[in-house]
Parts: sequence; C-alpha cells; structure tokens
Amino acid sequence: MKHRAERTGGSPRGRRGGFTLIEILVVMAIIMGLVTVVTVNVLQKQQKARVDTAKIQVRELQNAVGHYQVEQGRVPTMEQGLGALVRKPASAPVPETYPDGGYLASRRLPRDPWGRDFVYLVPGREGLPFEIVSYGSDGEPGGDGDAADISTADL
Repeated sequence: MKHRAERTGGSPRGRRGGFTLIEILVVMAIIMGLVTVVTVNVLQKQQKARVDTAKIQVRELQNAVGHYQVEQGRVPTMEQGLGALVRKPASAPVPETYPDGGYLASRRLPRDPWGRDFVYLVPGREGLPFEIVSYGSDGEPGGDGDAADISTADL
C-alpha cells in the first residue's frame, strides 16, 4: 500500500494543476490597471477629436455664410439662420437667385459633435457681421477643455 504522499506526487497536501486565488487576483489587478490606462487615453483622444471636428465644422459653416454673403450681398438674418445655407429662405429678404444645391455639400445642417445645433448670431461679437458657436461638450456658454466654446470669433 502506497502512502498518500506517494500517490499525490510526493507532496503530503497533494499537488493539483491550476492557479491559486492569489495568483488569479494579481493577474486580474494587472489587467484592470491596463484597461484603466487604455480607457483614459482613448477618452482623452476622443474628446480632442470632437473639439477638432467642431472647429472644422465651424470653419465650414463660416465659409458657407461668407459664400452666401458674396452672392446675396448680405448674410442670412437671425430668423433665416443657418438653414439658409441648405434651402432657400422663405422669409425676407428672400434671395433672388439661390444655388440648386445650397451652400453646403449636404442638404442637412450638421450638428456639433455633441449632437447639438450650432448657434448663429447676427451681428456677432467684436463687430463681426455674424458668429457661429458650438458651446462644447456641456452645451453651455463658457467652460474649459472640451466644454469650452468654439466660435468663429476665436478662429
């Protein structure tokens, strides 16, 4: 008859394959640390990309309003808004000539990267004839970081 130590590979407690709970917890802690680092970096890049996209969109709208102004002799009124860039305004002053495709590549106005409409002001701040603004991630005037306003007055 064999002793218990002989049957289990020489160890009195027995040696089973696998990992201890401590080993599993250490590996899980390392994985969670890596996931946290990656998530933080991805979120920061995503926020910067949204701000950059909003700046590009504001410039595109600014150029379209400028084109409208050159062709029509004035910028769209506050009442007409940015919608005048994608469809002929129905309210006065109605343009006599209006391009078939409007002044943007799309027949729909873009929304800012946070899903909100751009704000159109006539006149704009600092004596500008107009201003286009995205209020950033928080949707409120002012703010810092990705919540900061993005405006044609600042570009």
